[in-house]
Amino acid sequence: MHKVYHTGEVDVHAVRGVSVEIGRGEFVAIMGASGSGKSTLMNIVGCLDRPTRGGYLLDGIDVSELGRDELADIRNQKIGFVFQGFNLLSRTSALENVELPMLYEHRNLSSREQHERARRALEMVGLADRADHHPNQLSGGQQQRVAIARALVNEPALLLADEPTGNLDSQTSIEIMGVFQKLNEQGITIIMVTHELDIAHYTKRNVIMRDGYVVTDTVVNDRFNAETELARLRQAQQAVQLAT
Repeated sequence: MHKVYHTGEVDVHAVRGVSVEIGRGEFVAIMGASGSGKSTLMNIVGCLDRPTRGGYLLDGIDVSELGRDELADIRNQKIGFVFQGFNLLSRTSALENVELPMLYEHRNLSSREQHERARRALEMVGLADRADHHPNQLSGGQQQRVAIARALVNEPALLLADEPTGNLDSQTSIEIMGVFQKLNEQGITIIMVTHELDIAHYTKRNVIMRDGYVVTDTVVNDRFNAETELARLRQAQQAVQLAT
């Protein structure tokens, strides 16, 4: 894929002939400095932008030439989005926030079916007991879990996460990565943009971009396990408390 932005008389080559194949069930981190092209690549993968040249197959469908309405349907049915900002509606409960994507579904689900699917999604991220809580009654990590559940509720083929731990402290970040690891173990394909090397170590594969090119694409051999890392962090915290 190529992506060129025309800014006045200047052409900005954001993505320069990138070819990447990501299979079902993978967990991939896309990394790179600001201006490397990783966000542009994520926007194309998420059907939020089109390549200037080249093609893109999503779940066997060439989405490169689809119209605006068709792309909106693809995003709603096949892709779940998780962002750095949680983007939750403050005056609605966790359950109602998770139900939102189903309002744009074409399957005409009943209210009962929407409730059941939303509750299952919250259960997948360990928040079934917080379904009636509003965002201001939840911690940052819990709010991100609600956002992940919202991304999962339409059972997408692909989950895209853009800096999902950027607003979280270290312990909460590990907890969120644990959620992603468990979802991936259930067969969900995840692509994550991050600039944090330690966060990328929780994934199975790292794609590093520079100046619009993919410079490395490697399997993570020393992969972190969230449960193990949480245990180490808590031991360290306890040691500090004892020392003080």
